[in-house]
Amino acid sequence: MAAYKGRWPLGRGFERFYGFLGGESSSWYPDLVYDNHQIDAPGTPDEGYHLSKDLSDKAIEFISDAHQVNPEKPFFMYLAPQAGHAPHHSPKEWIEKYKGCFDEGYEAIREKILKRQIELGLLPEGTELSPINPHGEPQRTGPDGQAWPLLDTVRPWESLTGDEKKLFARMAEVFAGYISYADHEIGRVLDYLEDSGQLDNTLVVMVSDNGASGEGGPNGSFNEWRFFNGVMDSTDDAMPHLDELGGPDSYNHYNTGWAWAFDTPFPYWKRWAGYEGGIADMCVISWPEKIKPQEKPRNQYIHAVDIAPTIYELIGVEPPESIGGYEQSEIEGESFAASISDATVPSKETQFYTMLGQRSLYHQGWLATALHPPLSGWGNFHDDVWELYDLENDRSQSKDLAAEHPAKLDELKSLWFYYAGIYNGLPLDDRTALEQVLSDRPSGAPERDRYTYYPRTADVSEQAAVRISGRSYTISSAIEVEADTEGVIFAHGGVSGGHSLYMKDGKLRYTFNWLGSNLQDVVSDGSVSPGKHLVVAEFTATGASEDPKMPGAKGTLDLYIDDQKAGSGEIVTQPGFFNLIGDGLCVGRDSASPVTPEYRSPFPFTGNIEKVIIDVSDERYPSHEGDVRAWFSID
Repeated sequence: MAAYKGRWPLGRGFERFYGFLGGESSSWYPDLVYDNHQIDAPGTPDEGYHLSKDLSDKAIEFISDAHQVNPEKPFFMYLAPQAGHAPHHSPKEWIEKYKGCFDEGYEAIREKILKRQIELGLLPEGTELSPINPHGEPQRTGPDGQAWPLLDTVRPWESLTGDEKKLFARMAEVFAGYISYADHEIGRVLDYLEDSGQLDNTLVVMVSDNGASGEGGPNGSFNEWRFFNGVMDSTDDAMPHLDELGGPDSYNHYNTGWAWAFDTPFPYWKRWAGYEGGIADMCVISWPEKIKPQEKPRNQYIHAVDIAPTIYELIGVEPPESIGGYEQSEIEGESFAASISDATVPSKETQFYTMLGQRSLYHQGWLATALHPPLSGWGNFHDDVWELYDLENDRSQSKDLAAEHPAKLDELKSLWFYYAGIYNGLPLDDRTALEQVLSDRPSGAPERDRYTYYPRTADVSEQAAVRISGRSYTISSAIEVEADTEGVIFAHGGVSGGHSLYMKDGKLRYTFNWLGSNLQDVVSDGSVSPGKHLVVAEFTATGASEDPKMPGAKGTLDLYIDDQKAGSGEIVTQPGFFNLIGDGLCVGRDSASPVTPEYRSPFPFTGNIEKVIIDVSDERYPSHEGDVRAWFSID
């Protein structure tokens, strides 16, 4: 096939690949790619499948494959677990190991975490805890009086109800089990290296991609795709699913209180580019044959971009100036190899940051940051208030020194604009989460009025599939059935949101699963007779939903069997995507997680399907009878 995959791992120098290509994946129903093709997961949750174990199994297999062919050949492996990214999926027995460990709440736990961090030498004596909601949120407003984003607030533990404390504590237990299980599985890879005599001469670098994450908002989430659809979570929504958190039916995320606690002692969390809670992570390096174990941690300021040049220096590789005739960009980071063996080596001098409308710069121990909540839509960047912190003496950013050192702040602000020119840091972009998700992006599939999909093919990812949000659409398929035919004709999405056209108990059925919380079913009045038929699900949008708890397009979903209307119902469709990272569009089955509990995936269609056509021209289905004739004339 001629599909371009030059940006996939095998097009970037890797010889093997196994895993997911998106920013996250379900651990129970992962969006898997093997080398250059999509595959189904090799097991189901009922069979004990979990992505963490699967990735470690494949890592061991790949290393073993290479070692048995040429034991002296070095290998480079990038092992990127899904944990601890959302969704937080963990085997239940690992969750139960932490039962009751978080019942005292996040404020109390932060104090204990800081004490332990100081005892371990990770932070200096005298480090203070950053305060809860450090800018007076949610009362704080933007330059034009805009409300502070509720997503980025913390609810004090003592303000919670008993049920909310129970729910939030369980979210933390799930995350702890998730991380511990992933740690156990990474340990299996290290055990294999040791057992096979390769560990001593293997350089291992382990680092997190960011601080704890705040996408769960102040109430946490049973289904994080509510966040990506611009729908605020409530504890009432999640509480009925308490025992399902972390399981196959969830797409869960803890609340911001735990993000704040897990980023102790710093302010905020992932997405905040100017506060250490989002960007300060541990980096662990091991190379037993070349690096002696050391008792004290290093405190030099380094960045993720510094890891590659450090590895190059440690193993003696000189990066090429050109590859295939193409001049290579300069490496943006700098090696910190010297600091591994010498704690007195100075930190790097400068590091530039920008993300989601925020700006910050580290320079010679100082950090300047513009206060601008991510995804806020505030705009007016010229009105941003800048803050200044002395990280050498205030590691937790508890004291803003902007008023005391205006000249230093001006120096760092000027440097930010200088480096923005070098690293393409402009223009700034603070669009809301829903605006970001729904924005036009490059796609390998051009937009059109009609999309055709076929059975017995790989899933089509949502980024390349038809977009139905906010519009009328028609799903039509030519099928051939017998008296006992059942199964999925068309499915898109899964437990966190999606829709499915299928047959069960002889009837044609359509289910729209609105963000995992509202199952809207339309069932045909009569059975589908044996033979060939054109079956249609037609949604006619009539406007925006008036229910603030269920935004989207409202309208009527009509079912047709040939030229006869067979059923009808009122539904509301989602405002945004179902799931960008798995649970794609498929014909003849429902891959990964099921759209509806009415069946178990994949629930394959036992009749014949020629193809499925989805029409999004915003016109009503033009001629059922004519299309029936057209379908069957090519038989």
